[in-house]
Amino acid sequence: MIDQQPTTLVSLTDAAVLKLSELTKEETNPEVGLRVYVYSGGCSGFRYGMMLEDAPTPEDKILDVSGIKVYVDGKSVDLLSGSQIDYVDTLMGAGFTVNNPNAVSACGCGSSFRTADDTGSPKGCSH
Repeated sequence: MIDQQPTTLVSLTDAAVLKLSELTKEETNPEVGLRVYVYSGGCSGFRYGMMLEDAPTPEDKILDVSGIKVYVDGKSVDLLSGSQIDYVDTLMGAGFTVNNPNAVSACGCGSSFRTADDTGSPKGCSH
């Protein structure tokens, strides 16, 4: 079931939609979508992960954001609720970023965070 109100969980900026459309324009599989997840690690306790996925799993929350399918696993839903995914392209590099209102602190590596209720398992900030 597709949730037509994506802003309650994850939203995408126009730049992120444009880049994801570009990355998937040659795809013939209509189920291809962006998987966004959180896993334990990083110097603050949690890290973000993103990848293109061929299909959702039965545990996924499935969102349709501006024609882009976004898959979020059940364990990541609460940690990502209200987050916005952006695509930035600067002299320092390009990539997707997560603006997460649940993060109360973040690490210098830019992909590690912790929430007020859960710190995860902090580890080194190696890339």
